[in-house]
Amino acid sequence: MNQQLIPVYLMPGMAANPTIFEYIKLPEDQFEIFWLSWKMPLKKETLQDYAKRMCEEVKHENPVLLGVSFGGILVQEMSKHISVRKLFVVSSVKTKHELPKRMKLLKVTKAYKLLPTQLMGNIDLLAKYAFGETITKRVELYKKYLSVSDKAYLDWAIEQVICWEQDQAIPEAIHIHGDNDMVFPCSYISNCTKIKGGTHIMIINKYKWFNENLPKLILGN
Repeated sequence: MNQQLIPVYLMPGMAANPTIFEYIKLPEDQFEIFWLSWKMPLKKETLQDYAKRMCEEVKHENPVLLGVSFGGILVQEMSKHISVRKLFVVSSVKTKHELPKRMKLLKVTKAYKLLPTQLMGNIDLLAKYAFGETITKRVELYKKYLSVSDKAYLDWAIEQVICWEQDQAIPEAIHIHGDNDMVFPCSYISNCTKIKGGTHIMIINKYKWFNENLPKLILGN
């Protein structure tokens, strides 16, 4: 029976741990879910090399990969090294052309190097970067989701997003995006399934949509 279960690997967004997927439930007679976690990047490690290292955590052939935000960028890079059954990009971008203007400007000016990542221990500031919203009323709730606040990791992660060089979208990528995403505004995104009212954290608060639709999307041709 286990041989027939479809492995589904879930990669969280920048600074987030995999508990953001705690409400994602798929039929257990068809799917088996595996959570991936961020590793510390090696010094001057490229995103491509990091993706190769992350592929070592995938223990099944032909898995489903789903990544949120920066995790969506990472799973696209991982799919260049392993065969995947389906590739899902959630609340993310498929190419450098879908990055908002402010991120492109950060790249040109290299101002991303000046971001105060040493202050990211402040959960509210971290949430602003990772989730695109201030969370004053929900600090306790989000403390459990945002646990990767190491400065070296954040400096590396921000640079990888802003300097991502993907020019063409991977044709097989299934892009799911909220129409109210403040980190990667929908106006810059093409060829995606839009979720009405979805924000950058819709994997948490629109989980019912994913639970209902992911099985069909995975099993569809």
